[in-house]
Amino acid sequence: MTEKEAKFAIGAVVRHRLFPFRGVIFDVDPVFANSEEWWLAIPEEIRPRKDQPFYHVYAENEDSYYTAYVSEQNLLPDAEHGPVGHPDAKAQFDRFDGERYLPKAGPKGH
Repeated sequence: MTEKEAKFAIGAVVRHRLFPFRGVIFDVDPVFANSEEWWLAIPEEIRPRKDQPFYHVYAENEDSYYTAYVSEQNLLPDAEHGPVGHPDAKAQFDRFDGERYLPKAGPKGH
């Protein structure tokens, strides 16, 4: 597998192309780095390729906050809809500048 440069950066606000949730990216894997069981649980007709960046997202929908692991092919930019309400986003990032979340100043965490 060849690594592809990630389209989205940490702090980017995104939404899922197929499912009704949006969130902020807090980590990036250059290629798929989850379990084979997780990957096979995705219906084959919508299963993403492994040779692309995958994003760890503080996600939210109408009902809840959670973390999601999403392939690049399934994300779209969504900053125009404003900040997210996920409590972990508020803990990890300093503020939303209208386009993206800015990391907190100080020692770098994970």
